[in-house]
Amino acid sequence: MQGGRSSLHAEKRRFDAVLAKRALSCKDLRRKKSGKNFLRGANSVTWVNYVCTNGKHYPLEFRRFQKKDLCDGLEISFKDHTVLCQELIDYVCQHNIPGTFAFDSYFTNAPILNYIHSKQLGEGMPRGYVGSLKFNRKLEYKGAIVKAAALAATIEPANRKFMQVGDLNQWYFTCTLHIPDVKHKVRILIIWHKKHDSQPSIILVTNRIQWEASRIVRAYRHRWTGTETFHRDGKQQLGMGDCQLRDSEGQTRHMYLVMLAYSLLMQQLGQGHAYEWAFQKLTTIGEACRAILRETLRTTLNWVMERSTNPFWTRDRMFVHLGLQQNT
Repeated sequence: MQGGRSSLHAEKRRFDAVLAKRALSCKDLRRKKSGKNFLRGANSVTWVNYVCTNGKHYPLEFRRFQKKDLCDGLEISFKDHTVLCQELIDYVCQHNIPGTFAFDSYFTNAPILNYIHSKQLGEGMPRGYVGSLKFNRKLEYKGAIVKAAALAATIEPANRKFMQVGDLNQWYFTCTLHIPDVKHKVRILIIWHKKHDSQPSIILVTNRIQWEASRIVRAYRHRWTGTETFHRDGKQQLGMGDCQLRDSEGQTRHMYLVMLAYSLLMQQLGQGHAYEWAFQKLTTIGEACRAILRETLRTTLNWVMERSTNPFWTRDRMFVHLGLQQNT
């Protein structure tokens, strides 16, 4: 009986380690101070992205946030960011997508943390999350209610432990505690750049209370991999910010096309060989876009040159065929 129980715990630890390498990154892209946004009528867009074990990441789904007065004018139900995030969590769970949710302090609130923890994986484990805490967030520590920054200030340098993740050296303190209104125990991880720093660089929270510090950090890093790079490449390379449509259905289609193009390009990255059409190994979305542009230009020129000696293919006919001139 004891041996069976040990093997069950070992299997759960292996399953937990696999989940730590997969992440579901959530991000809310809010309207910039200039008042401009890449979707007209949307004050922000909430995304969920999947980060694979091999480092590739794919956008899964998004929700558009609209202010209450706009929803009232359109006669549609108002949904705040918490509800929209919960809808994305439901989307992930309904499609049985594994991984740990990673998000910034904007989503680290009790309703979302409780909602994620209430969802279960196939092994009976609750869905995991890693998020950053605001420094003024209240915590229950040793029977007292203290702010996260105040707790960090009480940690003497002698009690801070060294941690190296990749090439980055940091110092940390970790403990399990409760957060008001959060219905389960959590682990917090306070991180300083240097041992004697007075202020921490970041405070993380997770419901994976058995995880060591380095695993928590690695899971949280996927937040950048999943959403920030997609937002950057989507706007710079794929026209995410060029949508001029006012109709919400048209905007939604535009965003899904951007997501599809990004996913197809991401699939081509990091291959062990260079594709014949690319002439090089592709490592970034920008390189993939430029390679496709060169290949399109090359095949178009070949098509024109092959028909240049055929009297049937006049210059005007080729222009019309390529969509560069109207048929008169």
